[in-house]
Amino acid sequence: MAGRIFILSVVALCILFFLDRDQQPLVHPPGVMVAEKPVQVDLQPSFFMLDDYQLTRRARFEIRARVLSIEPYYIKRESDLSPLDLALGWGVMSDQAVLDQIDISQSGRWYHTRYQLPPPAPEQQISASSSNMHMIPATRAIGRKLKDLRVGDIIKLDGLLVDVDHDSGWFWRTSMSREDTGAGACEIVFVESLSIE
Repeated sequence: MAGRIFILSVVALCILFFLDRDQQPLVHPPGVMVAEKPVQVDLQPSFFMLDDYQLTRRARFEIRARVLSIEPYYIKRESDLSPLDLALGWGVMSDQAVLDQIDISQSGRWYHTRYQLPPPAPEQQISASSSNMHMIPATRAIGRKLKDLRVGDIIKLDGLLVDVDHDSGWFWRTSMSREDTGAGACEIVFVESLSIE
């Protein structure tokens, strides 16, 4: 009996979680909502420990962006540190008129865009004005804020770009450029502050 109650409780919590995450995206008027690019200041590498992980500071990182997509993760080692990814956009990728013509999705720690040709903006601008970012909350309060975000939110985020290493030999490396694409192009962000506009 106790096992059945436990299973029902877990199912109920999962349903509540996904219902909460199934909020309608925020829709904005056409036009660029975030004109500025992310700000990155490279650092001399130095490290700090987070549980069993060594995090190496690679850069100070500040971004104001539109939330394009949110994807939670629960399995694999990465989810211990980074429970969710945010696909973020600025410039043309914060413009509702452009985004209305792009199908955005995330899976397997990747971010995908699909659109009919011709693209709604130059393809180089689409890729250089958006990124999938792995979020490592610095505190539980920031972790809760991350989970409360909605697609369409305009956010301001400050923190660090970090590399991650573990004694087991496992490692995770951050991108240091917004211009790259493909494997290794995601930023790993240690989030120290987060606000919603």
